[in-house]
Amino acid sequence: MLPVRLFLALLALSVAAGCSQVRVSDYSDLEPRMELEEFFTGTLVAHGVVKNRGGRVIRTFNADIAAHWQDGEGTLDEDFVFDDGERDRRVWTLTPVAQGRYTGSAGDVVGEGRLQVAGNSVFLDYVLRVPYGDGTVDVRVDDRMYLLAPGVLLNESIMSKFGVEVGSILLVILRQDHQAPR
Repeated sequence: MLPVRLFLALLALSVAAGCSQVRVSDYSDLEPRMELEEFFTGTLVAHGVVKNRGGRVIRTFNADIAAHWQDGEGTLDEDFVFDDGERDRRVWTLTPVAQGRYTGSAGDVVGEGRLQVAGNSVFLDYVLRVPYGDGTVDVRVDDRMYLLAPGVLLNESIMSKFGVEVGSILLVILRQDHQAPR
């Protein structure tokens, strides 16, 4: 059994480590470089899993994404099909606000999301309103996307409520005009 002082020191250290945040700028030198307007143009597909807070896969899904840019504003039209047959649709509007920074809005997003791009990475932070019981619940979503190769984007999302993780999503997004890397 750990002495109380040692236990408290380890607890304080783990809390302090948990408070350090990874920033998208930490990836600014990594390649391949993510060019948002280039990657999110044309037809894309996504394949992913939804996990509960314990890490167990509770759903799988596939999505078709039609993406385009007009007058500097991007549109991502996402059509999801889940393994239980449920269908969902989200249409994102991405608006540049500064170099490497965008706002994002969609019908089930509360307010605006904040999107930042650096190096091979895209971080998107937003509040999503999801059906729950007879109503809805708002959850914070912390999306971290990493361009692994031309046409291949890995996306991990952590969903939280009141600062507590309630689930996660892991998916890969593939551009249809690129061959998968060998």
